[in-house]
Amino acid sequence: MATWRNASLAVTAAAVLALTATACGQDKGSASPKGQSVGNAAQAAGSGNGYGYGDAGYGSGSGTANQAAAKAAGQLAVWDSKELGKVVTDSAGFTLYRFDKDTASPPKSNCDGDCAKLWPAVPAGSVTAAPGTDASLVGEVTRTDGSKQLTLAGWPMYRYTKDTKPGDATGEGVGGTWHASAPDGKKATPSADSAGAGGGGGAETPSLPGLSVRNDPKLGKIIVDARGMTVYRFKKDSAWPMKSACTGDCLKKWPVVAPVEKKDTEGIIQKGFVTFDRPDGIKQQSVNCWPIYTYAGDSKPGDTNGQGVGGTWWAVSPEGKLIATTK
Repeated sequence: MATWRNASLAVTAAAVLALTATACGQDKGSASPKGQSVGNAAQAAGSGNGYGYGDAGYGSGSGTANQAAAKAAGQLAVWDSKELGKVVTDSAGFTLYRFDKDTASPPKSNCDGDCAKLWPAVPAGSVTAAPGTDASLVGEVTRTDGSKQLTLAGWPMYRYTKDTKPGDATGEGVGGTWHASAPDGKKATPSADSAGAGGGGGAETPSLPGLSVRNDPKLGKIIVDARGMTVYRFKKDSAWPMKSACTGDCLKKWPVVAPVEKKDTEGIIQKGFVTFDRPDGIKQQSVNCWPIYTYAGDSKPGDTNGQGVGGTWWAVSPEGKLIATTK
């Protein structure tokens, strides 16, 4: 009897260990916002359904956007699209859209019924503005069914069910009325992005991988994101089991790094490069099983203002280790 019990406990322990290893150790990444597929000529030409919102169906039904259609956006993010300019995404990297037939003043959604099946409204609540953007632009509107929908500068926000992976923007131009949203609620356009860059006439900033390595003059080799912003780790987090101790208001100062495709990295460790599904619903990238963040106090590429904050926040080495030195 004792022998059977010991064997059973051993099997149970092995199963728990296997599950933990799967949560962190599986060798896979998630899709990157930089791998977008922009627009769809056939859809943009109009579907002939009279509503100006594309096909009358619900999409393929198998895409991740369909499965996450009713989820709140979580930590908003902004990525630079060569074709579209600055585009706002949800925490999972899915493009957010606006509808020309809606109104922003007063906020009102005119996408219901079949339209809302293809273009699900992004729920309000549990939403944090993208780093470096105006948080006062984030709001909500009450839909005809009584539900609350996220707005940016008054414009209701939607996902597109035919976007099947983070970084897709296949809804751009559909019916001539649907457009990827810029962080200020306006239509995303390359010209607006160029104007926002300022400086006038300078050389274009070279595009970076989703995560790469920069040689900082004081800290040495550190990981940076696609914008060149320094990536940090929180000393109070854990990698085994994977857990983030940064929640609530902490995320306003330390936004999570959204999922990045493994092939969209350069010079960093590939082991433990997995997406962390946080309890708050936000998807977060990890390096060597450690959750990673950026710092709202860094205003431009090269800043390392988050280094050593509170004695718990540190830049990250290409191996995923803390660089626990002061600037």
